[in-house]
Amino acid sequence: MKKRTLGHSDLQVSEVGLGCMSLGTDKKHALSILDEALELGINYLDTADLYDFGRNEEIVGEAIKSRRQDVILATKAGNRWEEGKPGWFWDPRKAYIKEAVKHSLKRLQTDYIDLYQLHGGTIEDNIDETIEAFEELKQEGVIRHYGISSIRPNIIKEYVKKSNIVTVMMQYSLLDRRPEEWLSLLEEHGISVIARGPLAKGILTEKPLS
Repeated sequence: MKKRTLGHSDLQVSEVGLGCMSLGTDKKHALSILDEALELGINYLDTADLYDFGRNEEIVGEAIKSRRQDVILATKAGNRWEEGKPGWFWDPRKAYIKEAVKHSLKRLQTDYIDLYQLHGGTIEDNIDETIEAFEELKQEGVIRHYGISSIRPNIIKEYVKKSNIVTVMMQYSLLDRRPEEWLSLLEEHGISVIARGPLAKGILTEKPLS
């Protein structure tokens, strides 16, 4: 499996990563998928605290705990929920992000996250405060690098201008080529694109989902 460097970081990731959102909550089945991916040479695993309200991170943590050094682990924060209550709401405040990372570390059974991503963003956010949270976590050694997950051009431009993000995750496939509008800007600043949904939920494979 060929590897690429994420932005101006020292993170060497496999060209194909595993997005863990759809692993499900059947632990045995999910672990078999994760084991197969790692066996095939995939070293980049991407999860989020919101997926199955933390259960996804727990399963990923279980899968990698004995081989943490072999994995580039990415997760996300910004969507807040309360145990036992349905739904969630957006919270990019510094205090919340610094609290959320503690819970993610516990679920993932690790003491650091390779790539911590803001799971969205709006132009009404206090972006300077959000960036401050990520920078402090980096200084504390809790995260190695940070990025954002967004397809909103106004958000992307603000983070490119103000922060040290190394990645932007966005939906990108032959059926959704909106990100091409911003590729030159990101390349100019040494920021990598992580393509989400490159096979358009299976439509672009020989065996599309029904």
